[in-house]
This record gives sequence, structure tokens and C-alpha cells, in this order.
Amino acid sequence: MASRDSAAIVLAELRKESQDIYNRIHSIAEDAEFVKQVHQYYPNLPLLPNMRCGAWYTDPDIASSECAYFKSTDGHTNNWSFNLRRPNLHILPLIVQHHGLILVDSTRAGKRIPDALSKTVPIWCSVINRAFLRRPQSPNFDTWDTTLYTPPAVVSAQEHNQIEQKLDAWAAELAASFYKLPELQLPLRPIWITPATTTFPSLSAPTLPFYPIVCLSASKLVADGLERRANGFAYIQGSGDDHELWSMDLTPTVFWKNCDVLLQGTRSALPGLVLSLLPGSDLPRRVANDTLPTPVTHVSGLLSISSTCTLQSALPFVASSELAVVWLTSSDPSCLLNANTIDPSRLLCIQTPEGKKGQHHFLRTVLPRSMPFIEAQLLRGNKVCIACDTGKDTSVGLCVAVLTKHFHEDGSFNPQKIVLSKTILKTRLQWIISSYPTANPSRTTLKRVNDFLLSPPQCTGSESLSKNQKFTE
Repeated sequence: MASRDSAAIVLAELRKESQDIYNRIHSIAEDAEFVKQVHQYYPNLPLLPNMRCGAWYTDPDIASSECAYFKSTDGHTNNWSFNLRRPNLHILPLIVQHHGLILVDSTRAGKRIPDALSKTVPIWCSVINRAFLRRPQSPNFDTWDTTLYTPPAVVSAQEHNQIEQKLDAWAAELAASFYKLPELQLPLRPIWITPATTTFPSLSAPTLPFYPIVCLSASKLVADGLERRANGFAYIQGSGDDHELWSMDLTPTVFWKNCDVLLQGTRSALPGLVLSLLPGSDLPRRVANDTLPTPVTHVSGLLSISSTCTLQSALPFVASSELAVVWLTSSDPSCLLNANTIDPSRLLCIQTPEGKKGQHHFLRTVLPRSMPFIEAQLLRGNKVCIACDTGKDTSVGLCVAVLTKHFHEDGSFNPQKIVLSKTILKTRLQWIISSYPTANPSRTTLKRVNDFLLSPPQCTGSESLSKNQKFTE
């Protein structure tokens, strides 16, 4: 009994240390130094974080302004996928321009390489290579490498073969989608580097027959995920993962803006220091560089999407260009309404609760109120900007609904009867992602859009989808 109690105490102490923000940020700093070392070895390759975890390890001063989103769940065993909601095609021009790139991610204890790098990225490379062969003017199949490359010490031969059997079908779906592949001179191929790598591979651009996608796993593999350091902290493998559990609302952007101050703080002073840095400090990586809403190019910019932060900074442009605005915010919108910056006839402001209440509110309030407003604005000849707090979720869902109900395949606006289908819904989301790669609507948001368009009273002028045509893939 005493030994069990002792073991429980030890485990409780380990869990406490694993959530300690002091240990976390010092572990991240150690891993980030390794990332810098790799980047110095390949200075011509752009450095990209794989969102979300990778952003903790990539110093914005040396990283590309672009980011990628290769999700680990798309590489989980028996859940392998090339997801057309996350095609990451926006990074292909960067790969072609620089003859490759470095993609940074990390993983928690028990793994050397995260599934996103060991399986999701290899799937992506092989699918793109195969889809490229389906173009009318494709390269010679005999010289174009479509092989699936996975790290043999991480992915078993059985799993590798199971994935390989699905690649052609995914390539066919990509080739048949709205997305257009840029011109590739060489196929893509993943290369893996971890802190255990003893010799970095030579990637001299003139001699390589492929574009190297360097999959950089930043964290060292340690037993139990914890390893003591002489300078007073416990190293935690994959510290940047699941930051909601430990970060006290600290984000990668705030961390990198203030990393010297944070790393000099004592363990006891660090929580207060973090809190003092939070108000008004955090801007998402891409929003900080964007000054205007992002137009959906396939509909000639009749619809655009924005975060509330970007929209607020762009209000003078919005007012002068006579854009109509649907403003979805969890904050009190009264300050905007009192500002009279935008003609009230061109403004619909809806305060939306967060969490599960917000999803119900999106279906029962946001969609029914917004859709007629947007249709009326488009009929008057106005363009419409849709904004939400992140610019990635509810605004994208609303935009999908509008594009589905009021726009034809050629991108023309027509409020008349349009036949809906599962394929049309997917294609409309692809229109958005092609123009706005950071769009990342949740499955729940897309399901609410599906539910809204299924409801006959709310689908005036459109045929509803059948019950078995759910838009949540």
C-alpha cells in the first residue's frame, strides 16, 4: 500500500511539472535553438511552422510569413486522409521558388516524429505528385516519382502499404476539385530531421531530382517526456503541444515578441509576467501582415472574409469603398455602432456567444438574419465583407452558405433557384480556401450550414439537400 501511495505521489508530481509554464517555455526555447541550427544549415529553404504546435518553435524573425496546416489526425492509423479542406496548395509556389522548404512541428513523449510529419505530409507529397500527372500536359510518368516515402522506423510496412492503396483515389479527387495545381518542375519528397539526426542530408538544389520537404521534428525524445536540466528546469518533450493546458493564454506570437523577458523571469514571477503581457499583445501571424479583408477571387471579390481585428484596422477603406459588412463578434458591438464609420444600412452586427451556445446561435440567428441581408446588399450592387473574431470559422461558414445559395458555378451572382448538392457545397468551400488558405471552419460550423440549407422554410428559392447529403467531410 505504501509503495502504491509513493508511486501516486511521484506521478502527481510529474504531472504538475509537465504543466509548469516555466518548464514549458524553457523547453520550447531549447528546441527552437535546434530549429535555428537546421535553418542555418539550409539557409535557402524557407522555414514554416506547422500550425498550431510548430509556431512555438519558429522565430518570426527567420520564419516565412506563410504557415501550413498538416493535421496529425489525417495521418492517424486507419484514419489516413488527404483532406480537401486542408490542401495546403498555397505553399507550393514557395516550394517551387526556393526549391523546397523546412516544415516545423513537434510531438509529445513516446514518439520521435509526429503523425503530421511521418504520415500526413508524405501522403500530401505523393497525392500532389500523382494529381500532377493527371493534368493534360503532365510530365513523363516513367521519370516522375509518385512513390510514397515514409520513415521506416516510424511507419510499419503494413501501414505504409495500406496508405499506398488509397493514394490514387485521393489524387483523382484532388484533380477533379476546383483547386488548380501550380506548375511543378520536380516532384515533392519528404525528408526527416530530428534532434537524434547525426548528419544532415545534402540538399544541393542543382543536383536534386525532387523538391525536398524537410520535416523537422523539433523536440528530443526523452523517457516519460521529462528530463532534468542542470540550469534549473525539467525539459518536456513537445512542450508546444496542447498549449491551452499550460500557457495561461500565452500564445506563440506573444512569446516570441517577449521571449527574452520571459526566459529571464523566475519561476515564481513568471505567471504574473505572462499576465502583464497579454492585453492587446496578440495578433495572429498572418493578420499582423494583412491590412484588408481577403476577397473570394472566383466571385470577383463580391464576397470577402476578415477577422474583426483586420476589419477594425481597415474601417476607413471599408467606408470609402462602400462595402457592406456582416460583423460577427463575441464582444459588445455597440462601440462600432456608435462610431458611425459605416452607413447603418450597410452594416449588420450580431453578437455571438462562444462555445456550444454559439453554434446554436449560428444556426438559429446568424444564418437566418445574415442571408437575407447579404442577398439584399448584392442585389443593390454592393460587395459584402463577412467578419468574425478569428476570420477562420463562422465567417467562412456563412460565406459558404451564401456562395452555395446565390452563386453559379462560373462565379456569377444569381438569387434565383439553384439546385443544391453535396458536391456544390464542397466546391464553394474550395473557392474560399483557394483565395484564403487560413480558412479553417470547424466540422460543427459546416454541419450547421448543412442543417440550415436542409431546412425548407429557410431555403426559399433553393432546393434543399437530401437527408443523406451531409457536408461534414
